[in-house]
Amino acid sequence: MSSTTRPPHRGDTPPPRTGSSEAEVLRGFLDYLRTSIAAKVDGAPEPQVRTAAVPSGTNLLGLLSHLTAVERWMFLGDDVTDWPATFRAAPADGVADIVARYRETVERADVVLDVCTDLDAPVPRPRPGRTGPSVRWALTHMIEETGRHAGHADILRELIDGSTGR
Repeated sequence: MSSTTRPPHRGDTPPPRTGSSEAEVLRGFLDYLRTSIAAKVDGAPEPQVRTAAVPSGTNLLGLLSHLTAVERWMFLGDDVTDWPATFRAAPADGVADIVARYRETVERADVVLDVCTDLDAPVPRPRPGRTGPSVRWALTHMIEETGRHAGHADILRELIDGSTGR
């Protein structure tokens, strides 16, 4: 990028104005972060999107692949036996594949959450004999997890092509 070329800048989207209930606030912030990280990965160039820019090996596709696994584990009852492996996107999966899979998982998770009217109740998981955490805990954890990785994605995307903003 030359010194006269301005890096791409996405306008910053302010935090959501949600309803007044605790559930509306939690769901509103989670949706805000989900949208933000998907947008940060969407359109990122290959092969940089899967190239580690930091010593830990973290890359944009791996972050979104991991968050897909966490959503599936938390809300859809998937078992995860190798969490570090969730940070690696399959070589055949491109940006559009990973983003589409994440968005489809979020839609499925929202269907589960839509019937959860009691924040103190456990998240319904289709795993016999395994009670999920409370809906409140699950939403709070997903806000923390998604927000943390959205911050990582902000830095990685800027390192890739100078793109900033949410």
